[in-house]
Amino acid sequence: MTLLSTRRSLVGLSLVAATRTQAQPTGRVVRTVVGFAAGGPQDIVARLYAEQLRGRYAPQVIVENRTGAGGRLGVEAVKAAPPDGMTLLVGAASLLTIYPHLYGRALRYDALVDLTPVTPVCVYPFALAVRSDHPARDLESFAAWSQSRGETPFASPAAGSMPHFLGVQIGRSLGLSLTHVPYRGTAPAVQDLLGGQIPAVLVPVGGVSTYQRSSALRILGLSSEERLDALPGVPTFAEQGHTDLTAEEWLGVLLPAGAPEALVEELRRSLVAASETPEVRDGLSRLDYRPLTSSSAEFARRLRAERDQWGPIVQASGFRPED
Repeated sequence: MTLLSTRRSLVGLSLVAATRTQAQPTGRVVRTVVGFAAGGPQDIVARLYAEQLRGRYAPQVIVENRTGAGGRLGVEAVKAAPPDGMTLLVGAASLLTIYPHLYGRALRYDALVDLTPVTPVCVYPFALAVRSDHPARDLESFAAWSQSRGETPFASPAAGSMPHFLGVQIGRSLGLSLTHVPYRGTAPAVQDLLGGQIPAVLVPVGGVSTYQRSSALRILGLSSEERLDALPGVPTFAEQGHTDLTAEEWLGVLLPAGAPEALVEELRRSLVAASETPEVRDGLSRLDYRPLTSSSAEFARRLRAERDQWGPIVQASGFRPED
């Protein structure tokens, strides 16, 4: 190799190194903000990915729980952070697609203006479940049973959550009078179902899958597009003739608005690589979640489309949040 070619090679390597350095966070500790308490599903997912981002995206990545206001404080904290890649949000779809219709001008963020979508990281459907001694075995028989009662209460993990409004859709699609009963999380709703205090729940599938396998509960249908490998015997709502009831909630990663494109892509690539590790895949599988990634542009389009989709449903429900 000649001296000139050696110099050219060194210059090329230097440019590559410089470009990669510019795409890395400028500080030492990256904060992954979650708007809910430690130990919950969003926190678990954030920690799974944070562990795999260490050494891929930054030397140190920590999870910070900014609880309050139904997750809104976490989003606001990321909105206010510098767009240097040091602060990222792990947030659920409902925070960004449903809340705008619940809170209107009182909501202090717009996901497509104040944040930069990077990629979704996982997705999960919802399950309509009853006790194993319930006469209903599918949507059709549940509808017949409910119509014979005149009015049927159902539980969701929270008022204003995606299962809340999916329940509104189920009532409309099946021609039922369903009364929403909000709980403080999935676990207490399922416990009341097991105890006979509520006849049906609509919750993330991971909250009832174990009870389905032990025959303590019966899942009447799933909101996913296809059956889940973990529950091959449980049909989807779409299979039962209700394609309008297909809905899944994703968890996604977003940066503050104004983050450089190179940094956004560096983080996205790191998240994609993390999603392919056995640690993340096994961790998500234990929750009955599925890994999901996309380009940042596709993620932004999905966010906008789902925000538009939920608007009429939320408005038709007549629900108004108290806080």
